[in-house]
Amino acid sequence: MAAVPESQNETIWGLFERQVAAESATLFAVDEHGHELTFGDAHVKALRLAALIEQRGIDATSVVAWQFPNSLDGFVVSLALCRLGATQCPLIPILREREVDFICRQARTRLLVVPSRPGTQDFAALAHAVAAKLPGLEVLVWSDDQIARAPAEPTQPAPLDPYEDRWYYYTSGTTAEPKGAKHSDATLIAASRSFVDALSITRDDRVALLLPLTHIGGIVHVIATLLTGSPMITSSIFDPNSTPRLLSEQRATTLPGSVPFVNAYFAFADAHPELEPLFPHARLMTHGGSPKPPELHYRAKARFGTAGILSGYGMTECPHSVWNRPDDDDDDLATSEGRPTLGVELRVVDVDGVVVGAGQAGEVRLRGPQLMSGYVDATLDAAAFDELGFLRSGDLGVLDARGHLHITGRLKDIIIRNMENISALEIENLLYTHRKVKEAAVIGVPDELTGERVCAVVVAREIDDPPTLAELCAHLLGSGISKRKLPEQLELVNALPRNAMEKVRKVDLRERFGAPKGPRT
Repeated sequence: MAAVPESQNETIWGLFERQVAAESATLFAVDEHGHELTFGDAHVKALRLAALIEQRGIDATSVVAWQFPNSLDGFVVSLALCRLGATQCPLIPILREREVDFICRQARTRLLVVPSRPGTQDFAALAHAVAAKLPGLEVLVWSDDQIARAPAEPTQPAPLDPYEDRWYYYTSGTTAEPKGAKHSDATLIAASRSFVDALSITRDDRVALLLPLTHIGGIVHVIATLLTGSPMITSSIFDPNSTPRLLSEQRATTLPGSVPFVNAYFAFADAHPELEPLFPHARLMTHGGSPKPPELHYRAKARFGTAGILSGYGMTECPHSVWNRPDDDDDDLATSEGRPTLGVELRVVDVDGVVVGAGQAGEVRLRGPQLMSGYVDATLDAAAFDELGFLRSGDLGVLDARGHLHITGRLKDIIIRNMENISALEIENLLYTHRKVKEAAVIGVPDELTGERVCAVVVAREIDDPPTLAELCAHLLGSGISKRKLPEQLELVNALPRNAMEKVRKVDLRERFGAPKGPRT
């Protein structure tokens, strides 16, 4: 079946019903236990769950939060809420009581839906703890029996307006309180069409969804399946000892390609030479959320024989705005995030907001059909958009002459040493090419002499043979970097702290290693 033709007035539930009508018995998703969910089964369960939620007094005017790890049940919850037209507020599984309380309170949530099986976290206990402090918030714990006894479908009609804000996606809140981006079915479908178009996803693909289902990228994957009929492979956790085998056995064609995942693939392949090639059906790996080390693309391509690692760029506020494509050349795949996707306008501007030319660095600003309408807290909107309605990304980047975007760092991730700007990302990419470095993060820490000094935080490839600061500086100088950019501090760690999207939490590193060292000469 070809991808569903584009419609300007299509809802997510409408896409789902169209796919169910066409191929009810076709596989929708499979999990790490081998449990399968067809489109038809998902449809029956979603309608019954929608009816059960409706019995709680929930309708299209209500806000419903839900916190599920990746699971077949999680897919059903999201689709059930699409059928009701309630505003959804998906919560990343790693969020704890403080964050869930803040989000539910700000979003004026009426119902919080959670799984019955605790797994690595007792979601039901957390939900009840939040509800005890928040009058008007009810909790619904998933129950197969309750769903089976529910009416066959809700009494309310399915929503028809794809442009109404019915999704609140909260940012991770690593440096401040979480911010809720308001989206509609239309913005999310636009993001998914960009994803499908850039990666050339068809019904013949089997797409791995290992990022959190409750992240905005999760619903983009779900919609991609509704658009193309390509089944998803998912897992509640990424287990380096079993997930690579799952992806291999389930014939995954697209794999997540962030640094921790790819390193796990390398280690698993080394430990299981009998499975060579490990991913015989894979076309490509995907990477997003942060720039990847260029070396990673070449290593992954050589080892696994795919097109390599295709990067995408965007954020909760404007997802899937830029993507590489499978036919891009290796240099573009290794060093760029790709080109703007369908309908996206991208500008790179200087400190005065003036557009700079090709090859010049500035702040990346975005506008397109997947752009949020604003934040749940509307007081944040003025700082988020410029006078033309472009989103201020806070990222520094360069557009090359052929329109490929190269991210060079964050406005907040520039190290100012002796009043000179140093890009942490530039140093990180070079550190990744050292034979003793498995992972690296570079931060600026306070220094009484220079204002800030460069600190390299490194995970060694071999724990018994870690790199020294002298070795790393010699390597960087050999790469042609200016001496003024060399790290003055090296910290060795077993792992880099990461959030649910595998972004390195540099705020944690600065807190751990950023204490002033006192006067130096």
